[in-house]
Amino acid sequence: MKKLFACIIAMIMAVMMMNALAFADEAFDVGIVFPTKDEPRWPKDQQFLEESLKEAGISATTLYSQGSSSVELTNVQALVEQGVKAILICAQDATAAAAAAEYAHDNGVKVICYDRLITGTDAVDYYVTFEMLKVGQKQGQYLIDAYEGQKDIPLYIYSGDVRDNNSFVFFAGGWSVLSEAIANGQFKLANCEEAEEYVGQILDVNENHEDLNKIMATCTTNWDVNFAKSLAEANLIAADADMKGDVAILAPNDFTSRAIADAFLDDADINSYVISGQDCEAASLSYIIQGKQSMTVWKDTTKLGEQAAVMVGDILAGREPEQNATYNTGVIEVPTYECETQVIDINNYKEPVEAGFIDASEVDGYKE
Repeated sequence: MKKLFACIIAMIMAVMMMNALAFADEAFDVGIVFPTKDEPRWPKDQQFLEESLKEAGISATTLYSQGSSSVELTNVQALVEQGVKAILICAQDATAAAAAAEYAHDNGVKVICYDRLITGTDAVDYYVTFEMLKVGQKQGQYLIDAYEGQKDIPLYIYSGDVRDNNSFVFFAGGWSVLSEAIANGQFKLANCEEAEEYVGQILDVNENHEDLNKIMATCTTNWDVNFAKSLAEANLIAADADMKGDVAILAPNDFTSRAIADAFLDDADINSYVISGQDCEAASLSYIIQGKQSMTVWKDTTKLGEQAAVMVGDILAGREPEQNATYNTGVIEVPTYECETQVIDINNYKEPVEAGFIDASEVDGYKE
């Protein structure tokens, strides 16, 4: 155990040293901290965000926390020491990231939450994100529309990681429309008994956080592909025959959607399914073309990067950034700008490619 602990400490120190060396001889206006390079989305966000900041004449550097809240904190400390005026943080863990935000804030650095809200603190100045509640609502509504006029369709529900505040917002959005559809008999819950007592209710992210956590704790994917597939497989093994056939699946995002879809495809008792997603990943466009994923919610990160750059520019110039919403950290209401989203399915899957968001060569089966 001592050797293992020493090895972990050495790895953390190595990451800290590499991060420090990355900008030891260069000054930047803004620091960016992303959670991990292991998810395909974040390197793409980095590209769009840095390009937008550069076009605005703002210098920036990006560090990755590689799934560790402690590395996230050291990243923020290093950026503050380097002299950045503002830090954009996409939190690894919504609650744990409060320590990083407070360190920056205590040292006079403005803190902007990028896409994921940091909770349990007042050390957040602004938040730039997507219309997250609507993302979940669009996912749920797609399932409802797909089975319009039908009754007793088995519904499997899955959530994102409960350490990520966004997961609660997405799930609350989906539940806000699916709950009524369950109550009126269109769907029947197939894999989450904990949700039964909340059928017919709308659960608010702030007021009903514990209730949402109770449900999500039993259907979380942990934002992990292997965990998501294993959970779906376990649900299918436990499911009675009347919970199979034609089914609906609320999946939280694209890479978990593909993993869950693979599990359902392998079950001979599943005739067909309609499954949600979000992020508009190239691999999921391939799945949509192949009929293995039904939809994704396109959160155009080019627009998010542009809006984040505008927000940072306003902050550095001493102006009040534009806002169109607020989010509650549990301590304060944070001024927020929400970017719009769009449902993508087999009918319009070419739009993200035509917009330059995805390269056609990355999408299997794509035809001009």
